Amino acid sequence: MIKQRFLYLLPLVVFLSDAQADDSADLAKQLANPIAALISVPIQANYDEGFGVNDGSVLRVNVQPVIPLELNEDWNVISRTILPILDQSDVPLSGQGESGIGDVVQSLFFSPGQPTDSGWILGAGPVFLMPTASDDALGAEKWGAGPTGIALKQTGPWTYGFLVNHIESFSGSGNQDVSASFLQPFLTYITPSQTTFALNTESTYDWENEQWSVPINLNVLQLMRVGGQAFQAGVGARYWLDSPRGGPDGWGLRLSFTLLFPK
Repeated sequence: MIKQRFLYLLPLVVFLSDAQADDSADLAKQLANPIAALISVPIQANYDEGFGVNDGSVLRVNVQPVIPLELNEDWNVISRTILPILDQSDVPLSGQGESGIGDVVQSLFFSPGQPTDSGWILGAGPVFLMPTASDDALGAEKWGAGPTGIALKQTGPWTYGFLVNHIESFSGSGNQDVSASFLQPFLTYITPSQTTFALNTESTYDWENEQWSVPINLNVLQLMRVGGQAFQAGVGARYWLDSPRGGPDGWGLRLSFTLLFPK
């Protein structure tokens, strides 16, 4: 049962009668591309249970601004930031919990302005871990860095590809080093009414503890407008195939809301 504090995150949505317009179709396709030249502010709320010894819960709201910059006619750089806001209940023990900001993950993708001859859109660059957590229970207290890359292809209504990164800590006051690989294969399908069905896994392997975290996510999203403001809103479910001991298990919920600022 979803706790009441999660429900206020549901956005007010108004469906478009002209959702099949060309500009809306183009926006929906750009949204399926994580490194599109489109300024956007995704806000993603994730609710999971099964933490700790007393089935604790975590509400994690990721604010993820995407800002593309044109370096020249041939190259773009896309900045993707993940700022987590967390609310933990009964974690790690009953009656305990923390709320606040977690560690920021900052990625920079250098991407050619045009796809390859075979249609692949590519990007690569550095990723950084920043110890911005407001409480030591909400972050690793480590600085980290590593490589990140993405490859995707868009064919008709389909988009498929994968995103990867690896972060190694190099400084900080935390008790444990960070060595983590992130793997995100994804598949999306966009209907003529700009409804997007998205399937992915956001898997992380913790090399320090030799543990996997593997959630499977299925989301349904709709492109809409209120006045002149375009946005996408969606709802989804996830199931944890694997997680560390004391980590999440079973089913979780995801709500998403993305503000769009096309050029």
